[in-house]
Amino acid sequence: MSDHHGHDHSVADTPLRPLLAALAITVGIFLAQLIGAVLSGSLALMSDSMHMLSDSTALILAAVAALIGRRAATERATFGHRRVEVIAALVNAVAVIAVTAWIAVQAVVRISSPGHTEIDSRLMFVVAVVGLCANAASAAILWRHQESSLNVRAAFLHVITDLLGSVFVIVAAGVIHVTGWTGADAVASLVIAAMVLPRAVRLLWDSSEVLLERAPRSVDTGAVSAALLRVDGVGEIHDLHIWSTDGTTPLATCHVVVDRRYGPEAAVLDRVQAMLSEHGIHHSTIQIEEPGHHAHEHYCH
Repeated sequence: MSDHHGHDHSVADTPLRPLLAALAITVGIFLAQLIGAVLSGSLALMSDSMHMLSDSTALILAAVAALIGRRAATERATFGHRRVEVIAALVNAVAVIAVTAWIAVQAVVRISSPGHTEIDSRLMFVVAVVGLCANAASAAILWRHQESSLNVRAAFLHVITDLLGSVFVIVAAGVIHVTGWTGADAVASLVIAAMVLPRAVRLLWDSSEVLLERAPRSVDTGAVSAALLRVDGVGEIHDLHIWSTDGTTPLATCHVVVDRRYGPEAAVLDRVQAMLSEHGIHHSTIQIEEPGHHAHEHYCH
């Protein structure tokens, strides 16, 4: 016996308007920083502009994924298209890791070959301040929606790291202006890279876990299993699977062997799904079985 209680997990609720607003701001910052980096000679500003380029790509992917994710389920895509957002988040993470590696290599080369480098610290400072303000605006737009989608969280991550990157560029510009030490530019680049990498790796891991059908971190599978066995009318359970298609909404399937002394199957099913809801699992498919039935099945351990 299975039950879905009318849930529709095929239509994504990822907010599109905040992504488009953040994209417009990010593209503008990228162009300003790229021009500013070329004119000022700042590697840190160039590094920040590369982050903005990856951010622009990330936000485009996020917006496209959100549009695709809104499509209804079909006979072929019975779960809908929300996993497209997870794939986009994974691509974003890989892109950030690649750009961060490039930044680190360029900074090390400049530090190891400290030839005289002309850097216009004033222009560097002005462009970084503009970037800081714009990134703050993008972060404010995305912050309220980051928990609704792994893809939006990926976009928010990009914006936050760029905001902090702008802070380091501003500090480096101040150091160069006051002391004349242009090495501060390369150091700021390395700091930005060190700041970005762990977050990007975490996003890559989170996205991979969803694609590998692992249980969401928000759900304790052992606790759910133990709670199921405590439900009145449940004699045994097997084939318990907990996963997510989008990284935020947990789903579950389970075979439940009933003890009829505690009431009819429908009553046991209601208690089982009520318990799952207490653990944050609001969409579940439960197969009710008689004792001994599982001996005739091929099932996953």
